[in-house]
Amino acid sequence: MTTNGHLSDLEPEEDSTSVYDARSVTEIRAALAELHKKEATVTSRLDALINAQRDLQHELSRLDLFRANVTAQASKARAVSNGMLSDAASNAKRISNSVKLLDLEQARVKATLTVVEQVGELKACVLGVSGSMGAAQDWETAASYLNRASKIPTEVINGSFAARIVPTAEVPDPPAVTLETASESLCSLFVREFDKAVKDNEGARITRFFKLFPLINRTDVGLDVYGRYVCQGVAARARANLNAGTGGNQSKDGFFYANALTKLFEHVAQIIEGHGGLVERHYGPGKMTRVIERLQNEADLQGGIILDTWSDERRIDRQLTDIKSYAFTFLVQSFMPTQRASSGTPRANSPVPGRASEDESVDMKQVDALLNEMTIMLSKWSLYTRFVTDKCNGTPADDTLSVPAFLLHSGLMKKVQDKLILPFNTMTTFFFRRSVEKAFQLDEQPPDLSLNPHKPLNSNPPHVTSAIEDIMYIVNKILQQSLATSQKAVVSNVLPTLGRVLGSDFIGMEQRKMRDESYPKAALQGQLPPETTIVSFLVLINNLDVAKDYVDQIVRARLELTAGSPHQPLRNLFPGEADEVAASLSSFSSIFSDKVNELISDGVNVVFHNVMKPRLRPILMDAFRDTDYQLTKEQLQDLAQEMDGAGESDGFSAEVRMRFQLGWDALTKPIGRIMTERTYDQLLTIVITYLSKMLEKRLWTYHGRVNEIGAARLEHDINEIIKVVVRGQKYTFREAFLRCSQICMIMNMDEEEWDESADSGGEFADKLKPDERIRARNMVKERS
Repeated sequence: MTTNGHLSDLEPEEDSTSVYDARSVTEIRAALAELHKKEATVTSRLDALINAQRDLQHELSRLDLFRANVTAQASKARAVSNGMLSDAASNAKRISNSVKLLDLEQARVKATLTVVEQVGELKACVLGVSGSMGAAQDWETAASYLNRASKIPTEVINGSFAARIVPTAEVPDPPAVTLETASESLCSLFVREFDKAVKDNEGARITRFFKLFPLINRTDVGLDVYGRYVCQGVAARARANLNAGTGGNQSKDGFFYANALTKLFEHVAQIIEGHGGLVERHYGPGKMTRVIERLQNEADLQGGIILDTWSDERRIDRQLTDIKSYAFTFLVQSFMPTQRASSGTPRANSPVPGRASEDESVDMKQVDALLNEMTIMLSKWSLYTRFVTDKCNGTPADDTLSVPAFLLHSGLMKKVQDKLILPFNTMTTFFFRRSVEKAFQLDEQPPDLSLNPHKPLNSNPPHVTSAIEDIMYIVNKILQQSLATSQKAVVSNVLPTLGRVLGSDFIGMEQRKMRDESYPKAALQGQLPPETTIVSFLVLINNLDVAKDYVDQIVRARLELTAGSPHQPLRNLFPGEADEVAASLSSFSSIFSDKVNELISDGVNVVFHNVMKPRLRPILMDAFRDTDYQLTKEQLQDLAQEMDGAGESDGFSAEVRMRFQLGWDALTKPIGRIMTERTYDQLLTIVITYLSKMLEKRLWTYHGRVNEIGAARLEHDINEIIKVVVRGQKYTFREAFLRCSQICMIMNMDEEEWDESADSGGEFADKLKPDERIRARNMVKERS
């Protein structure tokens, strides 16, 4: 056995130099010394193991002694457990059972005493009710006794003990029968007295008996009679408001019925707000909802009468019939190929002033008045529904609250849907489309527009036809009306309608005019289109751009409210639905902008191809007319002297720039002063891109036709042309000429610069391909 080591530790290591392999005395001595050293190590390890074994034997002896003591203690513990502790456990169990029995007995005694007390209280209540309802006729006391009795458990009232103890000679019936009879009798009495107080208009007596119904356990009856009472006031007030206009001109007032409906909602709201505290205090939290439901039934009746009378008085059904049968003749004929008006006659299909026309078969002023009246009605209905929802939920309405079922399925809700929302949507569609039609019928061009830069313009920019402001005014008006209703169902219908009419009628009419009436096409090949046609076409492009701006501003004014904005936040108008309405507004604006941008892009391309592009090549050719880039310095100086010193000392004259600027200004300025800034920038982008390509082609034509001096002069002329083009415009337009500039730069490099730039891998002229850079370098005749 080993303790602190292994047997292998005692084995001598094989000596690297065995004594048997020694060749000399010195080696023998060295081997012996090594053996002595190892012997000492082994001896030391053996001594350590022997000492450790002695300590281990000592500890084992102590453990044997402890084991003997523990065994003795365990025997004593078992003896104690089997002797004294078992008796104590039995006694404890008997005591515990006794305590439980005692607790049970006490509980039974307490329960008996409670029943006795309750029966005593029941008997006192029964006798008290009987006495109070006798000669004394103290209704409050009788009601209070019944209220006290209602707090006694039903099983006690109906129990056999109460049946033996409570009845007396004066009150022989069982207590449950006595209490129920008294409650019914008092309920009938309170109803009669309440109705009498209502008839006599005695507010104190009304309140007195209203407070007694909960005490006799007739809460529903009290709420019903109270609801009937307040509904009588609502009905009387509503009839008075509606009859106020009978027999006079008031009934024809444009807002009479809207005001009548508003007063109805306000009266109901005042009742709910003013009486809610009394009901909640005496009947409990949430009990006002039953009264509100009763009030809503009366509001359904009175509101329905108002809406039906309004519908009949305003002849809504007849209006809707006329609207649905309206043919929109002008718009339809405008899109028919046989009705294409000749250019310059935008009002060819307008009705003759003073003559009756089918265009007037529907009175637009009356439709507008009806829309205004319906807007007020729907707005007040939205406020009313939110108020009732708040009161029924006990907290301001938000995303988590819903309209109460009795209001959602009420008769007035259906009336509002049928009599207001549906006609509003139908009339709005007609009103907007008819307004667009009429705006185009009365459309007028801005006066005295001309491409002659010397002729002043008599109108202020943007130069658009009269139809744009008329149509966008109606867009703003209709959008404002729709949002003011606070009805998502209205907004969800009106916004797509606006987008559809703008897309089909407005954009369609502009597109037809651009295609059929004002398309800039030359009479003979090689000539420019007529000035009047170009001007009219540019104005139509302006119409589209300005219309897009108007719609964007109208929508942003509702989505991004600023200080002093006249508009209400969407979250106030549409609680819980503001995000959806905002998304609908954004979608309406973006869809219209996409359609307009597409047509604007087409129109700008037409202007470029038919008006600008044919004149660009002659302008560029004229600018470089008779320009020789192979002249020596002396020849340039002589040429400058022949021109009376017009040239500069280095021979770089301004002749090319002046000729180009003259043609460029004559081309762009007349167009620029008529178009809007955005569409003109869009046109310039196309023109400059095309011009840069033409300029680059012209540069390549000078290959081998330019010397070193001519290369510098050519670079100067190109830079001057670029300055003319980008002057006063966006700096980004300069990027279109980067290839031209880099060709000129490479062409004028000296050999050392060219070698250094060639080593840079072409980063100095990143717009050119490697073969193009070499081609540009070889343009100068002496280097080719």
